Amino acid sequence: MELIEPLIRTGHPPFSWIKEKIDIVFSRTLLKALLFIVIFIITFHLPVLPHGIKCFLFGIQDKEQMIEEILTVLERHETGLAHVTKRELAEVIYEEATHYNHDPKFILALIAIESSFRNWSVSEQGAKGLMQIMPYVAEQIAYELGIEWRGDRTLFNPFLNIRMGIYYLSQLIIDFNDLGVALTAYNYGPTYVKGLIERKQRIPASYYHRILTIYRDL
Repeated sequence: MELIEPLIRTGHPPFSWIKEKIDIVFSRTLLKALLFIVIFIITFHLPVLPHGIKCFLFGIQDKEQMIEEILTVLERHETGLAHVTKRELAEVIYEEATHYNHDPKFILALIAIESSFRNWSVSEQGAKGLMQIMPYVAEQIAYELGIEWRGDRTLFNPFLNIRMGIYYLSQLIIDFNDLGVALTAYNYGPTYVKGLIERKQRIPASYYHRILTIYRDL
């Protein structure tokens, strides 16, 4: 017995162990197949995806392909930025959007409505840059993100403007727990929207619908 036991312990694994490994591989393969089917159905049968599902779908896309698609959109507009800057900007839009769980193309739709992709755009109310952020809002955001505040030089820096704008939108979504209401607050200001909610008045939805229309086109 003393000579046989070591041979038993160092021999081939039992059949049950092999079967267990096969079952695990099969289960993983089946899961991947089911996920592919679900993604296919959702992508081709829902023109506008729920906000929580979008991030999962674009997360499986090739990063470089998505960046190229963002760059293509930027190239179609007069941004006032050099081509090299546009390439870097496409990368920043992708990174910041995915970091906060947004579809980059949804952010592009927001930029299209806010500034028509013009980096030096200034609204009648004084909002500035690609994502049209008010200076007093931008200064607070810069403080929260650890960005050096240099007034217009910060706001007209396209990379910082995108970073602050996406962060601001994400905070509004957390505050209002509703994408449509958060976008309305982005446009009208959170104080105005909170006043409507307190007075139980209707919240305008036209701005949100305009963004969805652009998003569908993208």
